[in-house]
Amino acid sequence: MIEDANDIVRDAVLRAHICIVGAGPAGITLARELARSGQSILLIESGGVAPDETAQALNAGEVVDEALHSPPDKYRQRCLGGSTAIWGGRCVPFDPIDFETRSWIDGASWPLSHADVEQYYPVANAVCEAGAYEYDARLATNGGMRPLLRGFTAEHFDMNGIERFSCPTNFGLRYGPALRTASNIRVLLNATVTRLDCSRDGARIEGLSVRNSHDIGFSVSADRFVLAMGGIEIPRLLLTSNDVHAAGIGNVNDLVGRYYMCHIAGTVGSLRVNGPRDSVWHGYDVADDGTYCRRRIALLPDIQARRGLGNIVFRLHHPRITDPSHRTGPLSSIYLAQKFISYEYAKRLVSGTPSARLPWMRHLLNAATDPFSTAGFLAHWLRYRTLAERKFPSVIIRPRTNLFSLDFNAEQVPNANSRVDLATATDRFGNRQVRIDWRYSGQDVATVSQAFNLLRDDVAEQGIGTLELAAGEPDIATVVRRDGAYGGHHIGTTRMGSSMASGVVDSNCKVFGVNNLYVAGSAVFATSSQANPTLTIVAMALRLADHLRRDGQHVSGTVAQPAMVE
Repeated sequence: MIEDANDIVRDAVLRAHICIVGAGPAGITLARELARSGQSILLIESGGVAPDETAQALNAGEVVDEALHSPPDKYRQRCLGGSTAIWGGRCVPFDPIDFETRSWIDGASWPLSHADVEQYYPVANAVCEAGAYEYDARLATNGGMRPLLRGFTAEHFDMNGIERFSCPTNFGLRYGPALRTASNIRVLLNATVTRLDCSRDGARIEGLSVRNSHDIGFSVSADRFVLAMGGIEIPRLLLTSNDVHAAGIGNVNDLVGRYYMCHIAGTVGSLRVNGPRDSVWHGYDVADDGTYCRRRIALLPDIQARRGLGNIVFRLHHPRITDPSHRTGPLSSIYLAQKFISYEYAKRLVSGTPSARLPWMRHLLNAATDPFSTAGFLAHWLRYRTLAERKFPSVIIRPRTNLFSLDFNAEQVPNANSRVDLATATDRFGNRQVRIDWRYSGQDVATVSQAFNLLRDDVAEQGIGTLELAAGEPDIATVVRRDGAYGGHHIGTTRMGSSMASGVVDSNCKVFGVNNLYVAGSAVFATSSQANPTLTIVAMALRLADHLRRDGQHVSGTVAQPAMVE
């Protein structure tokens, strides 16, 4: 059933076997899987069915360097389905090297293997509605996908890896009906957890303090609790809950909120390809099941090891929209319409916008002299994006010349000084807001810089074309700072470790030192990979559900009825 916490009476006590806080992809996946255990599940969500200003205001906070990181109220949605209400749908599994202990990257160590997670990827792929679990371009479509650059065989890169795209699936809309009809799941909306209440010895969570939208307080009691509110909100709640643990729950070694990773991502360079236009394919192929698939250019694992680099991929991209020299009507039309594009997408599409008047005039000229391309793009977007159930994933525009840029997504290495902490300002419930101090390192810049140079050399060696930094890009360090943190990927703030000295949670996602508290989502990731996190979030939630089911057979609970109210 799905209920509104605004109907809960003051000081009520809700009881369940397992309480999950946060109804995003991790929380919803957990609830659906655990429903098969026969135990009572209470799924608590701070927002409602759809985002609203009152709930979103709870995401407010401060950022140390706003040039590097978006405000904390962006990219996060307090509603049923969480940030899948706005995600782009890109699904990519982590690579085996991501789980290895890499001597050249400090802190790159997981207490589990790639195989421990990979067994859950096929089901996760289905949950995300990203089609078959097949990430090889030679096998993903009938006869294989089209080559990215015809005749190009890179020495340092794998050209056969792909990304697949969800619809994108809004987990709230897609799985809401199943949650509503499940006999042992109770979803409670507009319920904000303000404290985790510990036992006197700190070894157990005895309950949750919760407020509804009208500031009416009630509590939750359960055998086990799972925090699934995302990589920013989870450390905030753990640090706020300091009544018994003075430094915050799970924070004996000052690790909660540290090692905050996003991705080092952006657009770089100018690639001019020799030969005819049909020698390049930078768009999507469609698998037999209707899933959109796209090739990537991935730095080989042995090259990463040999050169001491992190993981990184490139995608062939249209020229930078802000530079009118591309002479392409649709790109200039997007530039001119940037005020009508949502923050999350406009930040990537039109970052680095020049303030001079001349570029605006040149963009107007491009739109006026290329009207048929612009009309074709709009018609395609309306049919295959706006009106389609499985949406065309992104802006793919063929430039009028064989001139492209590179979209890159690079691993951010673990950095203890990059962190989510508490600010001095408080929210309407009196809890301190978040303070984000996101930092990247020289090693992050080196990964992008050296990979770019290797691809440049591979392109030149085979005579495919020329790759160089674009105008206004003096070096890679400037590019990294210009584009900053990839906004919606909040990773590592309650990282998984082999012991309390190296992590906040163990290999089963249980908080060290607290017997019945678990964390789900990308907050537990020990490394960030090159991959968007959602698919791995779902895979890890499936793995955690398996553990909780097995562990539940040994838990002597005292809860007699599903989600009762006292």
